[in-house]
Amino acid sequence: MIETVTFRLAAGTDEAAFLDADRRAQTEFFYRRPGLVRRTTARDRKGEWIFIVIWRSETDADAAARLSESDPATSELAALIDDATVQTRRYSTLD
Repeated sequence: MIETVTFRLAAGTDEAAFLDADRRAQTEFFYRRPGLVRRTTARDRKGEWIFIVIWRSETDADAAARLSESDPATSELAALIDDATVQTRRYSTLD
């Protein structure tokens, strides 16, 4: 299962601070979640960002989403994102 999250940074957010928080969330939370295959972060030229996360199953993704709500590293990362711009999508893999 592939999950994408597109967003913009919250007003006044320093890109370096965001990338540092993203690295912490990745190592302290995401890489410790069962079922995570791969996670990456990217940005386009217009300032839109994307998380691309590959999970073994939707159940694994759902469990991580529930736990992320109370995790300090993911909470710090979420505080740097403009909530009004967040769009999450999930795709079933076909291979």
